[in-house]
Amino acid sequence: MPDTTFGPQGWTPERLGPQTGKSYVITGGNAGVGFQASRILLSKGAKVVMLNRNPEKSTAAIGALKQEFGPAADISFVSMDLSELASVRAAAKEILQTVPRIDALICNAAIAQVPRQKLTVDGFESQLGTNHFGHFLLCGMLFDRIEKTKGRIVVVSSLGYNMGLKTIQFDDLNWDKNYSANPAYSQSKLAQMMFAYELQDRIAAAGKTVEVYVCHPGSSATSLISTSGGVLTRAIWWLMTKSPMVQTAEQGAFPELMCATEPNLQQRALYGPTGRMEFVGAVGKGTLHAHAYDKPVMVKLWDVSEKATGFSWAM
Repeated sequence: MPDTTFGPQGWTPERLGPQTGKSYVITGGNAGVGFQASRILLSKGAKVVMLNRNPEKSTAAIGALKQEFGPAADISFVSMDLSELASVRAAAKEILQTVPRIDALICNAAIAQVPRQKLTVDGFESQLGTNHFGHFLLCGMLFDRIEKTKGRIVVVSSLGYNMGLKTIQFDDLNWDKNYSANPAYSQSKLAQMMFAYELQDRIAAAGKTVEVYVCHPGSSATSLISTSGGVLTRAIWWLMTKSPMVQTAEQGAFPELMCATEPNLQQRALYGPTGRMEFVGAVGKGTLHAHAYDKPVMVKLWDVSEKATGFSWAM
């Protein structure tokens, strides 16, 4: 049953009031959905700090945004490679020194459909290392700053969480035995969701105020597949982008903007398009399958993540 909370058009940025005085930190803000989210927040007067891997692309994105919104637009970037824990640590320290308030940390960046097994410098399967472990450490290091503002953490997942194994294969996290691009990607997105739902439980138990929301952009025309996917995946995706099953990157940004700003959302939920197959359409509350919040698996993943990143959350 489609979510009608926001009417037949679903959530759109028209619902977004003035954001003057608010600060948003977003990973992967220089392209695709992240760029559009940054753009819309800036248009409402927010301060936006992007955490991006590529300095040239970041400088170009900032130039384009200042051209659109004027030289006073409060947009900046900090260099960070999510696949390297040392880079995440350094970027988080820089944010803590330079960004006094964080109204929402939007965990938007991801890599997808990496055709052959690849390990990060820290020795993790690249998609799990980048999408999950990198964000786990970043959220942990910035948590107290977000708490101070009674802010939010937005985890951008994917419908892929429901397309692979319905659990975490702890006995082979790096997929040494049976690597395949799609299942490994799906696992990384499931891990991100499990982290978010477990974090909700820990925040509630500790009496903290940070709100954590999970969303997905649906099927959006971005460079995600074309930058990390294999040749066949890229070709299929190119064909799909010509069909009504794919929406614009701007529409893809609506779920994360909603989760970063809209009051009275449910935390144990998955927000995104509610139209055909939940790939496209009006943005609202979608279908959340129970394996995404399987408590014993979430707890084990949390412990594994603390050990892997060398970061213990003091709640």
